[in-house]
Amino acid sequence: MASHPTLFTIFLLFIFTTLFLTPSTSSSQNVTLSLYYETLCPYCADFIVNHLVKVFDKGLISIVNLRLIPWGNAFINPDGSFVCQHGTNECFLNAIEACTITIYPDVVRHFRFIHCVEKMSLENKMNEWVNCFGMSGLGKAPVDCYTRGYGEVLEKKYAAETAKLNPPHRFVPWVVVNNQPLREDFENFVSHVCKAYRGIKMPEACKSLPRENNSLRKENHINSVCFVDQTSNLTSSAPLIYSIQIEFPCVGL
Repeated sequence: MASHPTLFTIFLLFIFTTLFLTPSTSSSQNVTLSLYYETLCPYCADFIVNHLVKVFDKGLISIVNLRLIPWGNAFINPDGSFVCQHGTNECFLNAIEACTITIYPDVVRHFRFIHCVEKMSLENKMNEWVNCFGMSGLGKAPVDCYTRGYGEVLEKKYAAETAKLNPPHRFVPWVVVNNQPLREDFENFVSHVCKAYRGIKMPEACKSLPRENNSLRKENHINSVCFVDQTSNLTSSAPLIYSIQIEFPCVGL
């Protein structure tokens, strides 16, 4: 069994790589699909569970570099504390998912965990979120990452990246394809990915796209998002309702 010093040496290596090195992509022709989100926004959860999962259908992932950025509409107080739109539990889970993405960089592995957590959120089973480690075949390393403070470091990195979005995000889920925000048309991301792809081998997902007008969809989903300005009147004074003193913190909502 690996010792704790060895484990956290690995953590530090992951964080150094994430913060200071430019991640390589599997292909220069692949399309970068970035999701800026927050863990307890119900619309983000719905998008991840019922829509973004399509990135793994019909070979689409073969042309996509999928990036998940769990920060969303949160902000940092002058004293350095985080304020999240859906409270302290969201700040906690944002950091857990950030740690999971970093420790398990394979997109299939960390997406499986995130999909599980967000599905728990949709089903009002957040007190069972820790089961997602076992259900997705991952170890407890993300919890250790969080309790050692590395989750906060990662979240500050995501906060800085989100703040640099141009144009600034107005809501989450905020989906960006090759640096172009999809705005209200985020659920139509497959079509945008296929249009942006410049490679030769087109996946079946792109070949089988239906021809339809999505203008009504864009209008209907303008309210199915968590807006940035809904966070501005929040404070970080809400009591923590999970504990980091046990092996797996429990979140009860």
